Amino acid sequence: MIQSRKQDLARTPMEAWIHKKITGAASTSVLTRNKLEDYQLQMLRKTVSLARAKSPFYKEKLAQYPAEGLSSIQDISQLPFTTAAELKENPLRFLCCSQDDIERIVTLESSGTTGTPKRIFFTRDDQELTRDFFHHALGVVARPGDTVLVMLPGERPGSVGDLFAQSALRMDVRPVPYGLVRDPADALRVMQREQVDTLLGIPVQVLALASYESPGQNTFAASVKNVIVNTDSVPRSVIRRIQDKWGCRVFNHYAMTEMGLGGGLECAGLDGYHMREADLLFEIVNPVSGQVLPDGSEGEVVFTTLTRRGMPLIRYRTGDISRFMTDSCSCGSVLKRLAPVRNRAAGRIELISGDLLSMSMLDEVVLAIPGVLNFKAVLTTAKLPLNRPVDCLSVTVQVADWVESDTAEVVEHALFSLPVVAKNVHDRALKVNPVVVDKSRKLWNPVKRVIQDERVKERA
Repeated sequence: MIQSRKQDLARTPMEAWIHKKITGAASTSVLTRNKLEDYQLQMLRKTVSLARAKSPFYKEKLAQYPAEGLSSIQDISQLPFTTAAELKENPLRFLCCSQDDIERIVTLESSGTTGTPKRIFFTRDDQELTRDFFHHALGVVARPGDTVLVMLPGERPGSVGDLFAQSALRMDVRPVPYGLVRDPADALRVMQREQVDTLLGIPVQVLALASYESPGQNTFAASVKNVIVNTDSVPRSVIRRIQDKWGCRVFNHYAMTEMGLGGGLECAGLDGYHMREADLLFEIVNPVSGQVLPDGSEGEVVFTTLTRRGMPLIRYRTGDISRFMTDSCSCGSVLKRLAPVRNRAAGRIELISGDLLSMSMLDEVVLAIPGVLNFKAVLTTAKLPLNRPVDCLSVTVQVADWVESDTAEVVEHALFSLPVVAKNVHDRALKVNPVVVDKSRKLWNPVKRVIQDERVKERA
């Protein structure tokens, strides 16, 4: 049951946008959950019909599931899941159109050492859906006349940075395309020259700009009002450090390429993503059984595209762990809110002891340290006397130039503040290797930040 909360913020503009998409015109009526779910059911039936008729993959997968059998939105639980492995195997079999109609192909490399990459296909209309979302989602954050530094790949037409820049222009926000940051000083000089007040980028890249100068310094006269962070989970420690530096608002944007580069965005309440519910239908399921979970229960995020026609995805398992929030948002929107994603189903690594260690645990203590920009964590296996195996955790941190020489000790102390690390070290089931500190001026290439489990290769 949704608990009421005082509404003291302007309602997210995403609600009015979604209402217009549903009704076809600006409406003076109120958007309700029933109205939204009736629309979602209608679009779900259309998507299933299209997929069964046009996609070789779904023609087989959904052979026993006609669209007419969907009498309520809850009936989606009868449909089979789509997995990343199936998408990798033969992405062309997902297409519901000619390859000539495809305008953009995005290749997603595997986060592991091996593995076939995923390829996601978008038509011109599919990409317009993304522009439309970015345009209206940006209205949550920025105002006409603002200037936004786009710290995402944007060199190619149709890339995420390019689509965002085009969308910003639609609401008279000036985009400054920059791309991924390698030299924080250069990015800060651009911010100063262009009088940037809004940033869009990867969490650790934004953190690197906020941490370039020591606390109290502001040589570049940065005046940041808003930050939008996306493409990776956002540790609370990173948000706090960015806010402490600039006194700005930090908005979480939940996105995957498979979703069409946008899934949900926080409102000014900064308390969970409002979901893009006219284009996507979200569920939370038990990661093991696949059973749909009630709102408030934590599980795996699953989504179905409702308006994409080139490569629709039905009940796609994201691997992300979250929950639908059950209290009402302070902005008063009826749109569902997803709690910030901190973990992935496969990201919780089981130690020899049976205890679990995740990157999100490490994030909160390591990235809270002033001057730390990023870090890598690797698990290997060593042997104790009598040939007893023990897990070994190796951590390398990248830090700002001004950081003191005792950083390695500070990081090690932070690691031991985690109960799972302290317990396993005490029980001689885990060894923490000396922390390595990297002060190179060029930022590491951004990759999906996970604990690299090298024990699998060692056992092979």
